[in-house]
Amino acid sequence: MIDLSGIEPFASGYNRHCYRHPDDPALCLKVLRPENIEVRFQRQAWPKKMLGRARIDDNRQELRAHQQQAIRALIKDGHNELVWAHLPQFHGAVETSIGQANMSELLIDDHGLPGETLEHYLKHRGFDQPIRDAADRFCNWLLETGILTRNLLPHNLVIIDRGGQPELFLVDGLGAPAIP
Repeated sequence: MIDLSGIEPFASGYNRHCYRHPDDPALCLKVLRPENIEVRFQRQAWPKKMLGRARIDDNRQELRAHQQQAIRALIKDGHNELVWAHLPQFHGAVETSIGQANMSELLIDDHGLPGETLEHYLKHRGFDQPIRDAADRFCNWLLETGILTRNLLPHNLVIIDRGGQPELFLVDGLGAPAIP
């Protein structure tokens, strides 16, 4: 079990907190915020409530999303590098002192800090040519791989410099809930 006692998240969304792994700072741990899962569940219409709380568990959805057909086929065919060209490498679920976490590569900048979100970048620099080009490469990757996404939102995309140019990485919103 990974002890996260006393460690502050480096980022938080509405549904999950993100922590640096205490023993391997190159890894990210995404832990559910159970209080918000309950609030989301209570807001659901009764037919959706019949499907249970597991349906709104982002870690569970992310685990399933990494098993989608496109990713499985690309990895089986030896195209691992293509899969991880715009996704952080995923290492599965692990137990922590505050609940189950999904563990993945932590996308860091040249200073060792977690990468900037596209949302933050756009607010400060706008949709400039380097980011336009990065967005084009990301969209072409989606078309080439057939990898399915749910939420292509600016706060779910992180910018990391790779090969001397910015690249977009999808850190949340992978997969389509109705398609395996």
